[in-house]
Amino acid sequence: MICGSMVALVTPMTLNGDIDWEALKRLVEFHIEKGTASIVAVGTTGESATLSCEEHTEAIAFVVDQVNGRIPVIAGTGANSTREAIELTQAAKNVGADASLLVTPYYNKPTQEGLYQHYCAIADAVDIPQILYNVPGRTACDMLPETVLRLASVSNIVGVKEATGNLERARALIEAAPEGFAVYSGDDATAIELILMGGQGNISVTANVAPAEMAELCRLGLAGEAEAARALQQRLMPLHTSLFVEANPIPVKWALAEMGLMQHGIRLPLTPLSPQYHDVVRQALKDSGIA
Repeated sequence: MICGSMVALVTPMTLNGDIDWEALKRLVEFHIEKGTASIVAVGTTGESATLSCEEHTEAIAFVVDQVNGRIPVIAGTGANSTREAIELTQAAKNVGADASLLVTPYYNKPTQEGLYQHYCAIADAVDIPQILYNVPGRTACDMLPETVLRLASVSNIVGVKEATGNLERARALIEAAPEGFAVYSGDDATAIELILMGGQGNISVTANVAPAEMAELCRLGLAGEAEAARALQQRLMPLHTSLFVEANPIPVKWALAEMGLMQHGIRLPLTPLSPQYHDVVRQALKDSGIA
């Protein structure tokens, strides 16, 4: 089972919006050096919605090759078309990804039965460990706990990224999930509480800029060291908040550029962080002890 701090890695870009392969290489090495447990390549934080299918697969392959087996690579392969999700998931398996992360279909608002059949179709088509991803605030599609638990019986569906921030929902999932099915947080602000109640880790935006700190936070949580974990969480809270002052990944990409890890590249329709938020994010980096 993959556990601990899993970074929802940004896709670094040049100022004209091309993928910056050298920066991507640096980011991979940065995370391995700082103790990140797993890298999510080209998930939604990686701007999967604006990459072509060819770029999507190429970026996953690049990360897999650069990691070279040192930590697991989870490929973001979700789509609002079941056929496209199958194609991306198969491509991720072909290039050596260890697992896939599949966001719920966005915009088209499937029923719970539609969600069940969507994920069953992908699981049946591609023999790779698959993690469900529920983030209704971004997709306008809420996969209910009963649907998650129904899917948990599918052999290669191994977990869920629960990004609602609803801890009561998370607790119910953890308590009802079968053995071997992981519940991960997808909400940095509440992640440590989810881990302390039995979750297996956090798929994190904050880990992009604070990989060592998020790795330690998850380690403390998984060890049940609640007091130390909550103290560290309190120190990181300014980051958890400020990295969402505009739509993700706008603030986190700006922060990484400020840290000298990449250029200020992002793709339309996303635009660089608005000037009124520059000092907010800068101050959060300082308050959290990152910069």
